[in-house]
Amino acid sequence: MLKFDRQGLLPVVIQDDSSNAVLMVAFMNEEALRLTRATGYTHFYSRSRNAIWRKGEQSGHVQAVRGIFVNCEESSLLIRVQQVGDAACHMGYRSCYYRQLPPNNIYETIAERVFDPETVYGSAQSLSASSQTSTIDFPIANDYKITNKNPHAQLETATRQLYDAYLYLRDHDLSEQSNTSYLLQERSPHYLITRLADELQELADVQTGEHVHSGREPDTILEASQVGYWLMLIAATYQLPYEDIAPHAAILQGYQDRYGYEKATETREECLNLLGTFDLAQIAPGLRIGFALIGWACAEAGISPLAPAEYDLEQMRKKGLVKDEQ
Repeated sequence: MLKFDRQGLLPVVIQDDSSNAVLMVAFMNEEALRLTRATGYTHFYSRSRNAIWRKGEQSGHVQAVRGIFVNCEESSLLIRVQQVGDAACHMGYRSCYYRQLPPNNIYETIAERVFDPETVYGSAQSLSASSQTSTIDFPIANDYKITNKNPHAQLETATRQLYDAYLYLRDHDLSEQSNTSYLLQERSPHYLITRLADELQELADVQTGEHVHSGREPDTILEASQVGYWLMLIAATYQLPYEDIAPHAAILQGYQDRYGYEKATETREECLNLLGTFDLAQIAPGLRIGFALIGWACAEAGISPLAPAEYDLEQMRKKGLVKDEQ
């Protein structure tokens, strides 16, 4: 009997049947394993989007099962596959283990890319470049107070104020008074990303009606502010300059794109995958995608993309961390 964990999941190592190279590690629940055995192609369980997915369903780089093996404790699987399409990694490499960790701790890429992720996955990857611009026009809800003639500049001002506050809490140990400062002193990206994954899921669930507190609009503002909170804590932990993430531009990009729920799910997965590499070169693109999902949710709920940032600023004002501009 296989021993699934408390979440009903089992780690699975995927190995190339021809070369013996380890291609990737993922998770399966009982249904994903059943589908894998029934179809002959690997299926996995996505913890971030709470759904089963077939490997290669978007890229076409599927995995034909050649054998399934169980470890001695019956707590993990090794599946040997024929990799169809030459790339198992969503970043376009043959294997997810395309980097080596040398003594100086600076990753060294040791493999060549098989495909361009931007071409295969579209805006989820290209957003990292397109979100640098803030020349996007969007309608502002009539019931939302605009105090600046340029809403783009107003959003940038708000997000800069928020980020500066988190940088202050990072650089000054106020752990006894502030849990946020404590988290920033801990410098635990893995924990921050785990919390972000939970909040991204709740933000998406608000749009489908699966997560309800007070109503769609106020719930979107609340959950989007929480997503922004964890994104900024991750950015502050990695000591990224504001310009590297440009939250305001990414939010506006997501607001303008107005993609559907299915695309938002893929985008959320891409955000978490990039952040989960813990590779500094991938962190900023991952964060920009995360901020874009805030804009997407605001567009879905019919609220201003300024609303979550204004909500956060109000909380900061109450704590004395930011002051109103004169």
